[in-house]
Amino acid sequence: MSYIFNMLPKPKAIIVMGVSGSGKTTIGELLSEKTGIPFYDGDDFHPEENIKKMKAGHPLNDDDRLGWLEKINEFCIEQIEANTSCIIACSALKGSYRKILRKDIEKSTEFIYLLGDFKLIEERLAGRVSHFMPIALLKSQFETLQPPKHAITVNIADTPEEIVTEILEQLT
Repeated sequence: MSYIFNMLPKPKAIIVMGVSGSGKTTIGELLSEKTGIPFYDGDDFHPEENIKKMKAGHPLNDDDRLGWLEKINEFCIEQIEANTSCIIACSALKGSYRKILRKDIEKSTEFIYLLGDFKLIEERLAGRVSHFMPIALLKSQFETLQPPKHAITVNIADTPEEIVTEILEQLT
């Protein structure tokens, strides 16, 4: 196993982003395994009210997401200040959300955008059994999505191993 942990000149908050079902957790965990950088699922930062709302089939609005995004940002700042990198799976669908996530750590934040089309992601979501996000909310995620201009962008049609290899090449 080859770690790039020490190859990064400074600690980074690496945010693996995309719509639900794009593979954020799978890629984040594999990237963590390959780099030795700890992985955290952004869903774990959601307040219970957000999870209940999504389980009920209601999309989150900007107000729902604000506290969640601020909590993730605060966590990333703590990690950077502790001289530790972290990998976080977080949808980060809008530019304004990414701005919140980067607050006070702009130069220490790297976004990895998992790009995929609706049909492929819908098929993946149909196969999921243990996630609170219902497939019916995928359309609202695509409607909210503002693809990032400054991110490592990878196509999710590739295998997870190929995706992570491409990410590592661009990170280092």
